[in-house]
Parts: sequence; structure tokens; C-alpha cells
Amino acid sequence: MSDEHPDHVGRILGQWRRERPDLDVSPLGVVGRLHRLADTLNVELRALFAEAGLSDGDFDVLASLRRSGDPYALTPGELAATTMVTSGAVTKRVDRLEAQGYVSRTVSTDDGRSRSIALTDEGRALIDDLFPRHVENERRLLAGLSAEEQADLARLLEKWGRSLG
Repeated sequence: MSDEHPDHVGRILGQWRRERPDLDVSPLGVVGRLHRLADTLNVELRALFAEAGLSDGDFDVLASLRRSGDPYALTPGELAATTMVTSGAVTKRVDRLEAQGYVSRTVSTDDGRSRSIALTDEGRALIDDLFPRHVENERRLLAGLSAEEQADLARLLEKWGRSLG
């Protein structure tokens, strides 16, 4: 980005540099832009899910079940561990998806206290239709970066995430 036409975060950085030249405010350039991008991505990604009557958490549960492989079933604990949804939110998501006919709950034959959440045929059809559209949507959102830049960014974000724990 050129200094002549800074983005929103660049303008904020310029103001802080003017007002507090004693501080290195460069971290704001990364974290501030990441926050703004996350907000934009949330809007852009959620629109596709909303068309199907789903939240992003609902989509994540269906995707986790689908990618788990046949029989497309996981325990609530396994779902919490493989989604980007907190364990407390799993029950709420599963309740909603069960009411919509996309998942079913069964009692484990090995342990009557254990439950299994499985995709129904309708749930599998939905995620099989929606997931390729989701991937294409993400591809569209990344179109401003070359394949090499995307790979570099993915590597850097993974490194940063690992460093934070």
C-alpha cells in the first residue's frame, strides 16, 4: 500500500506516529488489518450459510461430520474438538440441526451414557451441495493474492498461531 493512499489502518498508524513518535506502533498494522479482514470475511462467508438457513457454527458442525468419513458420526466431545465451535455451543447447534432434520442423535450400543451425532441423508446432501460453493467463495475472497502469496500467508498465519499457543 502506498503512503500516498493509506488504507484505514494506515491512516490510524499515521495519526499515532504523529501523536506518539516515541512508540513503535507497527503491530497495529498487522493486528488492526487482521481484525478488519476477519470482520469482512465473516460477512462474506456467513451470507452463503444463511442462504441455506445455517449459521457459521451450524455449517462447521455439518462439515466436521462429513469430513469424519463414513458413518459421518461423532460424539459431542469429538465434535467440539474438531470444530471451531466451543463445547458449550455444540449442544445448541446440534439441537437446531436435529430440528431441521440434518443430524440425528443415537445412544451408543457400547455405552448407554454416550451419544453419537450423525448426518442424516438430508444433512449429507446439504453439506455436499454447500461445501464446494463455500470453497469457491473462499477462492473468490483470496483472488487478490497470487497462489504463492496465499501459501506464504497461510504459512505465516500458522506460525503465528502456533507461537500464541
